[in-house]
Amino acid sequence: MVSTLPLIVERLVKRYDGRPVLDGLSFVIHRGECFGLLGPNGAGKTTTLRCLLGHAVPDAGRIEVLGLCVPDEARKARARIGVVPQFDNLDPDFTVAENLLVYGRYFGLSDAEISRRIPALLEFAGLSARAHASTRTLSGGMKRRLTLARALVNDPELLILDEPTTGLDPQARRLIWDNLARLTREGKTILLTTHFMDEAERLCQRLAIIDAGRIIAEGAPAELIERHAPRRENGCPGNLEEVFLALTGHALRD
Repeated sequence: MVSTLPLIVERLVKRYDGRPVLDGLSFVIHRGECFGLLGPNGAGKTTTLRCLLGHAVPDAGRIEVLGLCVPDEARKARARIGVVPQFDNLDPDFTVAENLLVYGRYFGLSDAEISRRIPALLEFAGLSARAHASTRTLSGGMKRRLTLARALVNDPELLILDEPTTGLDPQARRLIWDNLARLTREGKTILLTTHFMDEAERLCQRLAIIDAGRIIAEGAPAELIERHAPRRENGCPGNLEEVFLALTGHALRD
């Protein structure tokens, strides 16, 4: 029976050189939810995303994306997913609109259909006035917004965002946050990895903290703070940063 859940990960195992990078990882994401996957560097987040997209084959476990088994049906699944990679990979030789047009062709969309979608995507990214500008002229925040708009060109059912605001100034980060919050209000399902705890707390309905390839805590941000944050002298709970440090023993960017 095909699940109605957008994403199911069960007992995922992946080894490199005999060392387990993912060690029985399991989680699910509900439709219309923003789910955060947090962990120190080397915890297994990138390997998890590679497995979900079919770019890496797990040694054991099960992945179901939008009712499709991955990696066997990874190509079909990727056609229904939008991805914002950790680092921008826009084509510097194309204009803003041309980046959307060329990317849409990868999904088998006609030029006419992509052209019809471009104005709304540019408006979403706040780049309507820059449609014919070279991407070389864009600021870092503009490039990230364009990358997010590009990930929506195929109207995906699931968005995978790998540290979408890394390297941005606070104002640019907040613009991205506003866009992501709008997407969840519109019913998009999002898997987010981030090193920013304020970002995770603001955007995610649920979080999983991963370390050494295993989930060590999962729940709503407020629940995790209540359960795991060290109590302060005034009796008030701490914050997600303190939860992260208490559970993993790592500072956020270790």
